[in-house]
Amino acid sequence: MTLNWEGLDLAILGPACVAGLIVLSTHVPLGRQVLSRGIIFIDLAIAQIAGLGVILAQFLGIDAHGDHGGAYGTQIAAAVAALAGAGLLAWTDRRWPERQEPLIGTLFVLAATGGLLLLANNPQGGEHLKDLLVGQILWVSYPQLVFPALLSAALLGVMAWRRGQLSGVWFYGLFALAITVSVQLVGVYLVFASLIVPALATAAMKGRGRLGLAYGIGVAGYVLGLVLSAVLDLPSGAMIVWTLAAVALAAQALPATRR
Repeated sequence: MTLNWEGLDLAILGPACVAGLIVLSTHVPLGRQVLSRGIIFIDLAIAQIAGLGVILAQFLGIDAHGDHGGAYGTQIAAAVAALAGAGLLAWTDRRWPERQEPLIGTLFVLAATGGLLLLANNPQGGEHLKDLLVGQILWVSYPQLVFPALLSAALLGVMAWRRGQLSGVWFYGLFALAITVSVQLVGVYLVFASLIVPALATAAMKGRGRLGLAYGIGVAGYVLGLVLSAVLDLPSGAMIVWTLAAVALAAQALPATRR
């Protein structure tokens, strides 16, 4: 395999790294909440629902890559879809808490197949679906990151105000907004990995060190994945998922992570 060292272009990798930091800023603490609640696949479900909102916007003729109006329209469609899904799951969590995990799985399947139905007659449907799943993190630009950065900062502020005690509508609402931002930047697969892998790697730890190490695993996974994807000329989203898993596995060599 030929190594493409020219791919290490900061003009491309810089915005991608910033996008990764924005995603990790909210996903690492939310991932701990997901693990503690035992609803591991909620991120896939909400991400897929947000993606369905994006597909629906495109189906209605709103171009996510067009003018600012189209981009904002797509973001609004994704947010509305994700908040609707989160509201439904908050209601089912109160009504049937013991059945929440299978209900989440059912909602995920419905959103995924709904997207397939909307893209069935689209000649570029396969490409749209690929972008939704693995993302296009290498194609983001700094101006695109302003709104996600501001929203993520606001969400972190709410988490700090609530002192990490999120329940009911607070948890599902914040989760939906965070996923809305990230799924358009990095795709469904990387959303799941960013939430679960750092949190799972540090699940046995206690205290503030756990959060710091989880962030460290996330940052190292993103940076290493972006570098390898550029040098090896491989899909960045898929590579970051693998490097996140590799860094998380390497972190198990630390005694603190095995307590």
